[in-house]
Amino acid sequence: MANVTLRNVRKTYTGGFEAIKGVNVDVADGQFCVLVGPSGCGKSTLLRMVAGLETVTGGEIDIGGRVVNQVEPADRDIAMVFQNYALYPHMSVFNNMAYGLRNRGMKEAEVKTRVDEAARVLELTPMLERKPRQLSGGQRQRVAMGRAIVRQPKVFLFDEPLSNLDAKLRIAMRVEIRKLQRRLNTTSIYVTHDQLEAMTLADILVVMNGGQVEQVGNPLAIYEKPATTFVASFIGAPPMNLMSTRIDEIKSQLGAGEAGILGIRPEDFVITEQTPAGGVALPLTVEAIERVGAETFVYGSRAQDEQRVAATPGELPPGEVIVRIPGSEAPPIGQKIRVAAVRNKLHLFSGDGRTRIEA
Repeated sequence: MANVTLRNVRKTYTGGFEAIKGVNVDVADGQFCVLVGPSGCGKSTLLRMVAGLETVTGGEIDIGGRVVNQVEPADRDIAMVFQNYALYPHMSVFNNMAYGLRNRGMKEAEVKTRVDEAARVLELTPMLERKPRQLSGGQRQRVAMGRAIVRQPKVFLFDEPLSNLDAKLRIAMRVEIRKLQRRLNTTSIYVTHDQLEAMTLADILVVMNGGQVEQVGNPLAIYEKPATTFVASFIGAPPMNLMSTRIDEIKSQLGAGEAGILGIRPEDFVITEQTPAGGVALPLTVEAIERVGAETFVYGSRAQDEQRVAATPGELPPGEVIVRIPGSEAPPIGQKIRVAAVRNKLHLFSGDGRTRIEA
């Protein structure tokens, strides 16, 4: 096991395109770190740089106290699980898992011991003689994980390993990966674009955007206090409602006359006729309803012509708003309602969305 430290890591391609713009991340020994962000944000490039599959333009990658910028992938003591499984179709499950160990010249008795133990942990023992074509998608992914486990590396790297699975199997495999990582206590770096997957797996969450890190921290802490409007809108489903601030009580937090952005999570709105002291409220016209079992999403809008000339203190400007309410009951489409949020559930950001403003 080992810690992984990235110090001002950069990647610039021919032509001057800067894919990674000075990333600093410290993953402690035994931690599960998740890199999350939209397509093209640089998360897979960063993972491949840790693996040695991409060269480093600037900065340092340190694994277990050793800078590995110039170290070949095979000598970094890491194991990588890919999105497409990358199994040998003509080999049995046992031989797929044993292949890398045999290439290293390991004795057959030790190979069998390691493969049998990994198969037991992953519940693959009854399938050791099968070929990949005889396995389900989830079973193939477990074989790919087993091939990494038998290496007993210092660091596991996962490159969107669940993206080819259906939704139900993704949930099951997500739980298996987390249980397995805790059992092995091996430092792990995991890439995904799925923010729910990221939130449930991570000890440390790294939110990326445009080749740089927007925020690093505990997943719940990031959810509760996003550092930027990008993080606020990316982490959480449905996303946080974001709108310009136009009321004195909120603008005063930003400095005299300075514009800002107010964020409110859908679950922090309640349907009420009251405006809480220091909070905000607004009238909505219900435009759409999504019932998703134990809760319902209400999509509302406030038309421009509903904006009062003298707005009630605490009311917000026109725009679309998502409200999450418990249960399956919801106001009918077209009905006018009023929603409100209390002061300690409000999030304030600078006008450019790059800075969080604490009340």
